[in-house]
Amino acid sequence: MVEKLYVTYNDVHKLCQESAPKILADFKPDLMIAIGGGGYVPARILRSFLKQPGSPNIPIQAIGLSLYERLSGSTDDAVEAPGTKVTRTQWLDFSALGEMSSLVGKRVLIVDEVDDTRTTLEYAVKELQKDVEEARAKMGSDLKTEFGIFVLHNKDKPKKGTLPENITNGRYLAARTVGDEWICYPWEAMDIDEHDRNAAAAKAKQDS
Repeated sequence: MVEKLYVTYNDVHKLCQESAPKILADFKPDLMIAIGGGGYVPARILRSFLKQPGSPNIPIQAIGLSLYERLSGSTDDAVEAPGTKVTRTQWLDFSALGEMSSLVGKRVLIVDEVDDTRTTLEYAVKELQKDVEEARAKMGSDLKTEFGIFVLHNKDKPKKGTLPENITNGRYLAARTVGDEWICYPWEAMDIDEHDRNAAAAKAKQDS
C-alpha cells in the first residue's frame, strides 16, 4: 500500500506565507508562471504575500503540462503513476502578455505543487528559456530573463529531469522536502471533509 501524505488548504497557505520572505529577499519576481493544475492555488496564495505596499500585484500566467497519466493499485487505493512524456496542454496567454518579448529582462518565478521526478519542471524551464531567447534575438536585446522555481514539496529521491545550475544554486525554493510518499493535495479531493479528517488523523498519529 502506498504511503500518503495529506496536505490541507491551511497547510498550503502557511507554506506560501513562510516562503514568501525568502522569495522576496532572493529573487523578487516580476511575473509568476503557474504549472497547472497543481501550481494555480499556491501561485495565487503566494501573490498575496509577495505584494509590496504601493506596488501592483504580480501577474500570474499559467501553462498546462501533463505527466501523470497511468493509474496503479486497486480501485479503492489507486494512485497515478509517473508518466514518461510531458504533454503540453496550455501555454502562455499572449493576449495578456502582448508577446514573448515582454518577458525579456524579467524575473520569472515558475510555481508548481511538487518536484517529484523533475521531468515537468525541466520541460517548463527549457521551453520557456527557448521561447524567451528567440524573442530576445529578434529584439537584439542584451537583457537576460532570470527564471526561479518555487514548489510546496520536493521529494527527496533521484530525479529524472535536470535544472540549470543558475536555478538550483539560489533560485530554487521548496517549502518542504519530504520522502517519496504520494502527496494528496486538497484540490484533488472529491470529499474535502474526508480529506481533512485523513490529514488530522495522520497528524495525530505523528504527534502521538
